[in-house]
Amino acid sequence: MKALVYDGPGRRAWRDVPEPTLEQDSDAIVRVDTVTICGTDLHILGGDVPEIEPGRVLGHEAVGTVEQVGPAVRTLQPGDRVLVSCITACGRCRFCRTGAFGQCLGGGGWILGHLVDGTQAEYVRVPFADTSTYPVPNGAADEAVLMLADILPTSYEVGVRNGRVSPGDVVVVVGAGPIGLAALTTAALFSPSHLVAVDLAPTRLDAAKRLGADVLVGPGEDAETMVAELTDGLGADVAIEAVGVPATFELCTRLVRPGGHVANVGVHGKPATLHLESLWSRNVTITTGLVDTYSTPTLLRMLAAGRLEVDRFVTHRFGLDEMEQAYDVFSHPQETGALKVALHRT
Repeated sequence: MKALVYDGPGRRAWRDVPEPTLEQDSDAIVRVDTVTICGTDLHILGGDVPEIEPGRVLGHEAVGTVEQVGPAVRTLQPGDRVLVSCITACGRCRFCRTGAFGQCLGGGGWILGHLVDGTQAEYVRVPFADTSTYPVPNGAADEAVLMLADILPTSYEVGVRNGRVSPGDVVVVVGAGPIGLAALTTAALFSPSHLVAVDLAPTRLDAAKRLGADVLVGPGEDAETMVAELTDGLGADVAIEAVGVPATFELCTRLVRPGGHVANVGVHGKPATLHLESLWSRNVTITTGLVDTYSTPTLLRMLAAGRLEVDRFVTHRFGLDEMEQAYDVFSHPQETGALKVALHRT
């Protein structure tokens, strides 16, 4: 089969690899029908995730059709349409028993496209298939469901829920890429008084406005001054970091009010300075996190009921065999205006 293979920092190739086979009784083989590219994949190619070895098939999000199941799989059968989650869960360990699937001790967690071959391929082996896939709701479009593989649960859990967003809050999202836009979308579920989007790209700020941001901070504008004016000098109740570079994390710690929350969602490849000389007395809570996907069933129900709009996230579409072109477009959002790309089996 064809797959997108990581060949070391800065190197990738869409090439022939062996088709996956069942390795454990709890595995399933899924035919990939729709797949996307994540900002994390770009961090991998940038060398920010050094434990990933050359030869790994990338990707951790897909919608597909079950082709084969192991003898221990109880809830799936060939022909079922499923969402392949970015997080794999053994379902039995200490962390899985409390819904912290991202920290799975039994061989799960973030493994697809990381520790085992991933979804940017014609077929993928899904370990612990019963607890790592979700049925596609009747009538739901593949592209919409695909947004619930990673960016929606990540932004909701690691950004909005960890940040304790509440009605009436002033919420600042630094970074209006796919994760930041998903954070705006899910923060809006809690009726904040203001949603502030900070980004350097006008196209992404336009997208943020369409998705509910009522205050936009663009290039050449001072986010600290604008947030201070909006909050009588106090600062934001919640600042969500959705970029993954030191400057944006440190900006979030300056934007937040005393007693507020900084929720870091971005994937960081370099150290960031924690300015305790100014933070120690301000009762600020800083959270980090890898998504657990405990919210995926809830988000799927909301999607099926028409309560969650995600159709605006996909800006570019490709055939599965156009993976290299899709990467080029997704990697240069300033020039292409790309938010999320979707690749479909043709």
